[in-house]
Amino acid sequence: QVQLVESGGGYVQAGGSLRLSCAASASGSIFSINDMGWYRQAPGKQRELVATMTRGRTIKYADSVKGRFTISRDNAKNTAYLQMNSLKPEDTAVYYCNAGVAVYRGFAYDTNDYWGQGTQVTVSS
Repeated sequence: QVQLVESGGGYVQAGGSLRLSCAASASGSIFSINDMGWYRQAPGKQRELVATMTRGRTIKYADSVKGRFTISRDNAKNTAYLQMNSLKPEDTAVYYCNAGVAVYRGFAYDTNDYWGQGTQVTVSS
């Protein structure tokens, strides 16, 4: 079973920084992670893309976070990170990790999209 476990959310004042982590695991299985990314959902709003990174390290950012947020990943640790600097109150949301994971099923890889449980980020003005 594939699990994505996020950590690093919290409460910070405007202008502050936080670093989110997302560790992927699939107990007892051989697996490979393709794209990894971060999305967020503020109260009353739809979930939106924050940043994504392919296994080959091609990166995409939402315009609202360019220059402030940095996505990175450690393929050896199956972990993605989101460094968030110069945080603004409008960054307040639940942040979700997303990953495309290919799990070996004995004869072929089965690829599906997985989500973490979410971590709250609150930025005060």
